[in-house]
Amino acid sequence: MKYSEKVMDHFTHPRNVGEIEDADGVGVVGNAKCGDIMKMYLKIDENDVIVDCKFKTFGCGAAIATSSMATELIKGHTVQEALKLTNSAVVEALDGLPPVKVHCSVLAEEAIKTALADYYKKIGRPVDFEIEKSHEGEE
Repeated sequence: MKYSEKVMDHFTHPRNVGEIEDADGVGVVGNAKCGDIMKMYLKIDENDVIVDCKFKTFGCGAAIATSSMATELIKGHTVQEALKLTNSAVVEALDGLPPVKVHCSVLAEEAIKTALADYYKKIGRPVDFEIEKSHEGEE
């Protein structure tokens, strides 16, 4: 399996690894079939800007790379901008993923949206967006 230089860079030098103690939103998603589990932490300021985000991922190199890239793509952006992040954008930012690893980018998108849903619940805002669970059962 051939990975792009960007995937290898984000796998060997992942950005934003760790956890945020007093996170405003936390999302955990996983795929039991492949064993990848992602936990995303978000710190959001009073202007709805994601001022910090960190992740912990248990999984393959592609899962770690997509988590790392996803945090880079939303950090410093508003919640509304983060909600528009797609798994395709994560794949594109990494210069592609092998087809059998695209589900990792879907997990990254879901982890962010799950963390944002947690944030919405904590502040009493209705969760007005969908979190697709399209990876269930994929290898």
